Amino acid sequence: MKISRLLWAASLALFLFVLLLVSVPARLLNYVVPADQLMMSGLSGTIWDGHASAVRLRLPQGYWHLGSVSWTLEPFSLLLFAPRINVRSDWGNQTFSADLLLRGKNDLEIYDFEGQIAAGVLRHFAPVALDGLFKVQLSQLRLSNGLPVNTLGRLVWQDGAWQSPRGLVPLGSYALDLEQLDGEPLRGEVVTLAGPLEASGGVMLDDRRYSLNILMRGEDELETQMQEMLGLIATPEGEKYRISIDGNF
Repeated sequence: MKISRLLWAASLALFLFVLLLVSVPARLLNYVVPADQLMMSGLSGTIWDGHASAVRLRLPQGYWHLGSVSWTLEPFSLLLFAPRINVRSDWGNQTFSADLLLRGKNDLEIYDFEGQIAAGVLRHFAPVALDGLFKVQLSQLRLSNGLPVNTLGRLVWQDGAWQSPRGLVPLGSYALDLEQLDGEPLRGEVVTLAGPLEASGGVMLDDRRYSLNILMRGEDELETQMQEMLGLIATPEGEKYRISIDGNF
């Protein structure tokens, strides 16, 4: 009889504790999240099902605006010590949505990731002047210590163009099909979807060593501006151009 009463009291205490956690307001996240890394404002809802009207992520190049962010945290995932969060971000034509699964401090699994961002954002990371829209679809991506260890998805450069000193040079639309099995390097195959410039080849990432080998050619004689652009980044091979880069990061 005493055991049953103890079990009932413990169950009631656990239920009340869960109710208390579920009602924790989202604004308390500002006391938990490092403000020097992630700035959040306009918080509403709870930590389980909340919304932030403006979020900025700090990178070495400066702050990256994520816009409004909504999230849902599955409470039962905490019992497995693997929090699962569904998150969505909107900032103009920049959008991201995914399911995140946190496995320890250094391991992150991402499922059903869909996102798009203006190609011009690369100017903050490299001295390139590109135009168009990057679209990403990843059915899965597993990161360990910041590096991919299992990947399957596609990156599309839609309506790609180069901002030359004399104006915009249209290039076309291209895709990079990504695949990586456990214990193997990440490999990507370049596919031309449309445009006057045909590209083929691939990229590879093995731990922190990367390589890129892409061959480009035009269906017809390339315009002068496009030849100038290719001459800045590629090596001529007859009527074709090759980009070949490898190194470590």
